Amino acid sequence: MKVRPLNDRILVRRLEETEERVGGIIIPDTAKEKPQQGKVIAVGTGKIKEDGVRIPLDVKADDTILFGKYSGQEIKLDGEEFLIMREDEVLAVVDEAGKKKK
Repeated sequence: MKVRPLNDRILVRRLEETEERVGGIIIPDTAKEKPQQGKVIAVGTGKIKEDGVRIPLDVKADDTILFGKYSGQEIKLDGEEFLIMREDEVLAVVDEAGKKKK
């Protein structure tokens, strides 16, 4: 299914965090916090100002982003969970190129 968010909204798939076992303790899935990092799947066309001019979004498809714990609205499409959120709820874009240089 192809989905295009409206205006300044973005469609995000949460990225699963790697499971770390400290001291052999395994935390059940129900007790784990949901990841606050995701991959942008689709973006809207941008926010419309009062004078009718459209402001393009800073994030784009395939960006990896960080967002708040309670950001966005959870939805299910074709059996897969996604988040729809406003661009204002995005805290940062992760720079993958800078990460590889270290």
